[in-house]
Amino acid sequence: MSSKAPLLLLHGVTMSSAAWDEVVPLLADDFDVIVPTLPGHRGGPKMPDASFEDLVDFVEEILDGRGFETVHLAGNSLGGWIALELARRGRARSVCGLSPAGFWPEGRPDATGVVTALRRTRRLAQLTSFLAPVVVATGPARKKAMELVAEHGDRMSSQQALGALRDMVGCEAASSLFRGTGYCAPMDPLPCPVTLAWSGKDRIFPPARYGPVAQERLPGARYIELAGLGHVPMIDDPAATAAVIRESTLIPQG
Repeated sequence: MSSKAPLLLLHGVTMSSAAWDEVVPLLADDFDVIVPTLPGHRGGPKMPDASFEDLVDFVEEILDGRGFETVHLAGNSLGGWIALELARRGRARSVCGLSPAGFWPEGRPDATGVVTALRRTRRLAQLTSFLAPVVVATGPARKKAMELVAEHGDRMSSQQALGALRDMVGCEAASSLFRGTGYCAPMDPLPCPVTLAWSGKDRIFPPARYGPVAQERLPGARYIELAGLGHVPMIDDPAATAAVIRESTLIPQG
């Protein structure tokens, strides 16, 4: 077993482990990095009717299979919410939630139109999938294609952007997850150190709307905003994303 501290990274809905490709090398010297693709997502285990609870159970099974009682956890969007629920179960040494999901009104995940926007975007991607190689051929086109989740989609390569679009289209669990009515319940006191790192330009979970709710439900968490970054900060600035994850673990760079 590695002598490095284990760090598990969790991607958002309709994405895959590829979302972390540029972040992992920046953390691998100091952490045993684990990067799964969630069930029902392209490249992950088949589970077309996956629920949020199924995904949390799946990650917990990964920890059990590797013999880890606790690990450092970092997750974006849906992955951030999963990380917080694992902390609630006592499986986290620390959590870094990057614009985490779950901070909508109880039982009303689409109260602010989030689910509707995601469904619309995925449907558009499905209808135009045959044009995807053309859509991501130029920097300006990639910026437009990624504008819901990133400020600087043009910094992605055409292959990265094409993979992201194919992940969205190939997420067989999207419909079941979008139907969910769960939410991130309050935790006070927190079971471990928690950092809520909200992207300042987040168009899916704008910090002005969701940040205060998160701080109210998790009053012991450290809250920061990542200036100028979109909902998926790994796209806009991998180095800044790696840095805030490292800070959240309280482990200095080696």
